[in-house]
Amino acid sequence: MPKSRTSSFTRRGFIAAGGALGLVAALAACGGTDSKGDGGADKGAAASGPWTFKDDLGKDVSTKAKPKNIVAFTGTAAALYDYGVPVKGVFGPTKTADGKPDVQAGSMDISKVEIIGNVYDEFNVEKYAALQPDLLVTNTWDGSYWYVPEASKDKILQLAPAAAISVGGDATLDKALERTAELAKSLGADMNDKKAVDAKARFEAAAAKVREATKANPGIKVLVGSGSADLFYVSTPDTSADLKYFKSLGVEFVTPEKLDEGGFFESLSWENAGKYKADVVFLDNRTGTLQPEDLKAKATWAELPAVKAGQITPRVTEPIYSYDKCAVILEDLAKAIQNAKKVG
Repeated sequence: MPKSRTSSFTRRGFIAAGGALGLVAALAACGGTDSKGDGGADKGAAASGPWTFKDDLGKDVSTKAKPKNIVAFTGTAAALYDYGVPVKGVFGPTKTADGKPDVQAGSMDISKVEIIGNVYDEFNVEKYAALQPDLLVTNTWDGSYWYVPEASKDKILQLAPAAAISVGGDATLDKALERTAELAKSLGADMNDKKAVDAKARFEAAAAKVREATKANPGIKVLVGSGSADLFYVSTPDTSADLKYFKSLGVEFVTPEKLDEGGFFESLSWENAGKYKADVVFLDNRTGTLQPEDLKAKATWAELPAVKAGQITPRVTEPIYSYDKCAVILEDLAKAIQNAKKVG
């Protein structure tokens, strides 16, 4: 499990290089009709009427009736759950080695969903088919379907239409949240429900707190890092939806000079982990990446100024794109910047 989780992070660059772009054509073959979507709005059709949604690959995804048997990438499923839209099955990090919910499962009860793949490149097509899926939902970073394996994508995409929400490219956190909410609404979520309204208000208030913190404590440099046994990855703030949004709120990031092939991060040996100085380390919280307790044995980690100062905050590297979950991320970020001292 840990090795696979780390692999999902390091392989992202190769995915971004275009290895799975052929999936776009496959969606067109399996995804539906000539009916036109309108950006995800539910046109108020009866439950027995047709359903359409224009996804972030530009595809008009259609089904004969509003989908009921939904299978989704774990993080996307968790976001739909927050809006009251249940899924039948999930693929992606869902259960840890000790049987507990993965961080990407959010508030879902993982005992009530069929796990058809728990690590990168794992997707049980037979289990998927047995669920009689009406719709597959995932994210997209680069034009591919996140966590849909290249080797079996054609079989998977023939079984049900697929919709993808962009969390890379030109997408920013606020836009990804808006699009996920539109998808949830089209699938039956009540966006006027008090819980949904309050969550959005909390998110907007938290964004204001980040702006205030960056103005009140200017010049704080944040390094976005992820640790594996052999390498320390320093992410650029210019490719991921969350980091681009945080940057727009005034957060000052360390920008690595020499990005790997995919353009997401620079890989540093642990000998060179001190290449960049920062006041705060925003550390990948995903299962399979090394956490502060694991990193204590790395001498160069211990020597980082931010680490010495205890200024480490978890980064939710693959956010659950619901306002409820992202409000917490912003609140934690605001506190980290507000309380940070210049040490880099």
